[in-house]
Amino acid sequence: MPARPELIRHADAATEAAMERSLEALAAVFQAVGPGQHTLSIAVQRTDGAQLSHTADLSLATSPLRMAVLDAEDYCTLAMLLVFALEGSTIEGAVLIATTAAEPLPRACGWTVRGDWLHPMDTADVRAAVTPCPGSLTVDRAVRPAPVLVRASKAQEDGRV
Repeated sequence: MPARPELIRHADAATEAAMERSLEALAAVFQAVGPGQHTLSIAVQRTDGAQLSHTADLSLATSPLRMAVLDAEDYCTLAMLLVFALEGSTIEGAVLIATTAAEPLPRACGWTVRGDWLHPMDTADVRAAVTPCPGSLTVDRAVRPAPVLVRASKAQEDGRV
C-alpha cells in the first residue's frame, strides 16, 4: 500500500507520453510569447487537495535561436509540474501563466490544462490570476488573449503536416 493512498501511482508509459506533450507544449508556449524576457508560472491542484505553484524566468531570442533560464532548477520544477498536470492522474486542475516583461506595462496570457493539452484561458480568469493584492509590491500586468497552441504531434497524426 502506498504511503499516501490518496495519490495513485501512474503508469510509466503515461508519464513518458506526458513528458513528450509537456516538451511540445512548452515549445508552443515559447513560440506564442515570442522573443523577450518572460516569467512562466504554474499552479496545480492535486487530487488530494494540495495546491502547488512554481515560477521560472527565461529569455527567448530568435536570432540566433536560443533560450536561457535564470535558474535551471526552477525551470525543471515548473516543467515537472506541467508533466504531472498533462498526465492527469494526480492533478485535477492546472493553469500556466506567461508574463512578458515589456515597457511600460508587462503583459500576461494564460492556458489551462484540459484533457492532455493546454487550452487558452478566458482573459477575465487571467486578469483575476495576475491582479496584485492590494498593498503588494507586485507590478500590474496588461492581459491579452492567449493563442491556441498548435499541437504538432496531433497535426501529424491527423495528416495535416
